[in-house]
Amino acid sequence: MELDGYSFVLLKRGPRALEYLRTRSSTGSRSSTSPISARCASRDISLLAGPFSDQADETLRGFCLYRTSVEETRRLAESDPSVRAGRMAVDVMGWWTARGALAVLSQWPAADSDASGRASAASR
Repeated sequence: MELDGYSFVLLKRGPRALEYLRTRSSTGSRSSTSPISARCASRDISLLAGPFSDQADETLRGFCLYRTSVEETRRLAESDPSVRAGRMAVDVMGWWTARGALAVLSQWPAADSDASGRASAASR
């Protein structure tokens, strides 16, 4: 079987995340920092990205899949302002799947979502 190699990032709550949330809620300010996924998507190196919901471990925040090497993905993720500030932390690793598997995914219908973006009960 031929395989395609990718790298991915697990986004986690960083060591200073709670401090950031307390400051943000007391001042009413919003961060102007773009998420890692938005910056990489604009450079056409991110294939999939998004936040988690309903996870048992609330420190896990999201997932990003890249077409770059593990080393390049680590460099990109660790250079993100939210990671450097300690609001987010990252685990970067390689991932392999059958050649062409991601192309097949684009042919599947998307799950129904409610206004919050979560899959509806009917699609679970």
